[in-house]
Amino acid sequence: MATALIVEDHPEQARLVQRILGLRGFDALIAEDGETGLVLARRHQPDVVLLDLMLPDVNGFDVCRRLRGDRATMLMPVVMLTAMDDRQHRMHGFRVGANAYLTKPYGVDQLFDAIAAARAWRESMLRQDLHGEIHVELNSEITLLKDLNDFLMNVCRATPLSNDQVMQIRQAVMEMAQNAIEWGNQHCSDRLVKITYRVHHDSLEIVIRDQGPGFDRGALPHAAAPDDPFSHLDVRDKLGLRAGGFGLLICQGMVDDMKYNREGNEVTLLKRYPRPEPTPAPPPAPEA
Repeated sequence: MATALIVEDHPEQARLVQRILGLRGFDALIAEDGETGLVLARRHQPDVVLLDLMLPDVNGFDVCRRLRGDRATMLMPVVMLTAMDDRQHRMHGFRVGANAYLTKPYGVDQLFDAIAAARAWRESMLRQDLHGEIHVELNSEITLLKDLNDFLMNVCRATPLSNDQVMQIRQAVMEMAQNAIEWGNQHCSDRLVKITYRVHHDSLEIVIRDQGPGFDRGALPHAAAPDDPFSHLDVRDKLGLRAGGFGLLICQGMVDDMKYNREGNEVTLLKRYPRPEPTPAPPPAPEA
């Protein structure tokens, strides 16, 4: 029997979904907060996680991000269920690794279609075996972030990166991919974002290139600078930009090396694998 984990803090809604799943042969567990959901996910390895965003402790975005950053739960199918239907929340959901995003109220068929798609994603990931160098071209749409997650999960599985390193490289790549969509390609869906993965013997290298004109890193008054990380907020307010501008600064702390090409429309991220623990020397043989 297939298993599901429902992470929902409204008991009535959780039990209703549990009954609906039972009609299709699912054995469903319920967690009423995010931390409990993470514990149950690791313990029971459900076939799908149905994740509410508004939880009493941590929000659903953080729960999904932590699931994707842990090798034990990295390929767990996740369907987000929420009343928030705006573009920013959808983009955030796919950035942290959701496979599907349903807004309440939703129909029974919509729910099971989303579950089927999420589970098919996992099967696809398990069938692939990525090594060496991989090239991907994606349109500048919200779905880019979802497709990018697919590749990232499989590439990370092919490396000895630790759980923390997987979470860090994911966050850096997602930030740079969104910058490519928003600033480089100006949300023009026909402009491509080109991504190259290189799996080296000691590191993972990811190159992200957009089709924009690039930018001068020394002339970014709307972005945080290492020596003055907050004064840019006034500039963003005057320009009518959303709060933020910390992406480049955060990414630099998430990878071992980050560099741009001369034009500023291509960034290369490098994450080194953890060094193997030295093998202890065998104890000396006893004297005869």
